[in-house]
Amino acid sequence: MSDQSVDTARAPVGLAEPVTAPAAPDHAEPTARRGTRNTVVLLVFTAITNLADGVTKIALPLLAARASASPAQVSAVSLTLSLPWLLAALHVGVLVDRLDRRRLLWGANGLRLTALGALMPLAAADAVTIPVLCAAGLVLGVAEVIALTSASAMIPALTPPEGRERANTWIAGAETVCNEFAGPFVGGLLLAAGTGVALGTTWLSYLAASLVVVLLVGRFRASRRTDGRADAETAAPETVRVQIVDGLSYLWRHTLLRTMALILTVLCACWGAWLALMPLFATSVMHLSPSEYGTLLSALGVGGLAGALAVTWLNRFFGRRWVMFADLVGTFAMMAVPAVTTNLWAVAVAAFLGGMGGTLWTVNARTMAQRLVPDAMLGRFGAVSRLFSWGAMPIGAGLMGLLAEWFGLRLAFGFFAVTVALTVPPFLRVLTRSALAEAFGDKPRA
Repeated sequence: MSDQSVDTARAPVGLAEPVTAPAAPDHAEPTARRGTRNTVVLLVFTAITNLADGVTKIALPLLAARASASPAQVSAVSLTLSLPWLLAALHVGVLVDRLDRRRLLWGANGLRLTALGALMPLAAADAVTIPVLCAAGLVLGVAEVIALTSASAMIPALTPPEGRERANTWIAGAETVCNEFAGPFVGGLLLAAGTGVALGTTWLSYLAASLVVVLLVGRFRASRRTDGRADAETAAPETVRVQIVDGLSYLWRHTLLRTMALILTVLCACWGAWLALMPLFATSVMHLSPSEYGTLLSALGVGGLAGALAVTWLNRFFGRRWVMFADLVGTFAMMAVPAVTTNLWAVAVAAFLGGMGGTLWTVNARTMAQRLVPDAMLGRFGAVSRLFSWGAMPIGAGLMGLLAEWFGLRLAFGFFAVTVALTVPPFLRVLTRSALAEAFGDKPRA
């Protein structure tokens, strides 16, 4: 689900107080060939690191289960991998806007290599403890925040405007395939061969990703001009707190981006709820076998991949507004169908639609943000956006558990379906065809 440079000196759509960004310098506009090269490099980096992340998200909880029989301690290890999005995302966004973004990618992978390098000899000696795994999980989680925020902020400076939708499509597809499909599958195979094999292969993957980043060409430090008037060379330096507040207030003042962020918060809460309750629902209500449950889960990933393959064609045929609206329809189906039926194929089709809609939204939302948000604000904007969306997933999971406990599984799914339906009026009111056409620089469709 889950996810940013102004290309013209005009106020973004819906901003209460227009912010005018200067045209990017000539050296920051890569040629089509350089843009393609950078897109391929970022795609390879994303694929390798997401594949490795998928392995670590399987390996660490398994090591925790071997080290402790306490469900709370095992859950705590899993939590450390995602907790940094709530604790560190805003500060990481400031770093991304202040520092060289390619060096931050290297730094993120350096943290990953250090964490796994410290974990491997302990695992080999069967001396892994829960505190050690929690520390490793936190380091890996912080590294993921830095890497994802930096990589998404680099796209506008490294790819020409006409190539950004393609870049976002490829990268979103790689995230879906590698993190949701290949990562857990490969992780299971590697762990079957031995914990040392799994951790060692993952360490080598992060090292290879670090080497791939060397091939990027272009500008890696954010432009320090955000309004066409103040220059970092003459303006007084801002504190971290001021920059965090600027990032939050920028999103909140921008009607279009604010509405999208709030809608995405609801949608991500639904995803968190579905993922949290579906294992119990599938086994106790649908009575699925392990292979049938695997089919159900794979429908999410297949839908996400289908969305990545079809998004460009769908945008041209239906227009971006209805393509993004498809995410609301898909998420509604994903939550509503289990409330009314236990048929495997009906629930799987709904999951497919939810996965597909998620990718369609992700590609278009990223492309829009990369056009509207100034380069000097991209890190903070991306961090704030992910804080809203990814932070909603554990909240949705917790709320789903309470509702299921009080009112039953089906009513809990129905509640979240209603919350999705409530996002339709603000979507139709704010994300109009003309507003999106202006945001993307398109001619309004008839």
